[in-house]
Amino acid sequence: MVGRRAALLAAVAVTCGTLTGLAAPASAAAVTSGPAGSPLPFTEQPPVGVAAASASGLPASVPKSLKTPGSAGEPPRQVFVPDLIAAVPTGITSAQLAKIAKLTGVRTVLSVDGGEITVNGKSADVLGVSSAFRSWTPPSTAASIAVWADLAKGQLVSTQAAASKLHLASGHTYQVLAAVRAQVPFGAPTALSVPGVDAIVDQARSAQLGLVRNVAVLINAPGADLATLISKVQSVIGGTGKVRNLVAFSVVTVSKLPVATNVPTAGVPSSLLNLYQESAEEYCPGMSWTVLAAINEIESGDGANDGPSTAGALGPMQFIPSTWAEWGIDGFGQTGTPDIMNPLDAVPSAARLLCAAGAGHTATLSAAIFAYNHATWYVAEVLALAGEYAQDYH
Repeated sequence: MVGRRAALLAAVAVTCGTLTGLAAPASAAAVTSGPAGSPLPFTEQPPVGVAAASASGLPASVPKSLKTPGSAGEPPRQVFVPDLIAAVPTGITSAQLAKIAKLTGVRTVLSVDGGEITVNGKSADVLGVSSAFRSWTPPSTAASIAVWADLAKGQLVSTQAAASKLHLASGHTYQVLAAVRAQVPFGAPTALSVPGVDAIVDQARSAQLGLVRNVAVLINAPGADLATLISKVQSVIGGTGKVRNLVAFSVVTVSKLPVATNVPTAGVPSSLLNLYQESAEEYCPGMSWTVLAAINEIESGDGANDGPSTAGALGPMQFIPSTWAEWGIDGFGQTGTPDIMNPLDAVPSAARLLCAAGAGHTATLSAAIFAYNHATWYVAEVLALAGEYAQDYH
């Protein structure tokens, strides 16, 4: 039975549908330990001419709803797009994982367990994941406290489609057949990042069910020549393994990204979502607010990691100080010197900069994003994440 499950898992890990879309940070931040109780993991010394943040780490004028990254709890500091997935039926060895991580163009990797289970008479493809998998999930999933609390309790967490297919209801317990039979509670459906995967469990539950250890590895390689990288990964894992390109299945239609209209721009936005929408409406009519949401998520984890980056960028939208000096503005009733650390200034300033580069028109949106950060992979990942926000908040 174990051999059958292992063989099936190769198909599980490489079955590719439509990639739901994540994002990798555009720049790695230099992070040091900060004071206990601080909402930021570092202390900041803004350059001359930039208003310093308050002792709490954010300007006092920022609404409470904007002080906590994510709408449903603290998201990870970084999120990654799974560009490739490589699977070996008997499991990927530590030596193979180390070799893949060192290949040119690879930013980070994550190994996962997995296998086929049966629930309510129907089969499902399941990954066994560590807490690090949170950084590889869509923004709405990464930010959800409930999802990761359920997972830590040994519960099964599935996609919405799988929950419907398997007839699963939150709060109920089901008999799961894998290498063993076990009673497993179902947490709730959520969006997952790996096409073809129905559900996830934590590694403890995965071990109990007898899923294959380290059966696959997710690979984030923004900007790499994926065709070349696939060949190199294949040579590492050998003929029994398979490598699939996940990015090729990611389709983002720029013209379908939602544009906010008739949004009230008077007063202070009450949430990050309102801030994105009102900033786009006020400072770049025609640009989708999801672009601002994606850039904020990629650059700083919605303000969780305000820098300075290795390039000296600061704030939730990661402005270089010289760029901020030209484009930084006071937004939504803020007064005084525009504050690079204040999202109420930084987000509308980013909208203004993007608009000047052509973000208000779908034909030149990609070029405007490229002007914000000169990397083609960055443009692709901003648009992919914008598409994810469009799905979550359509």
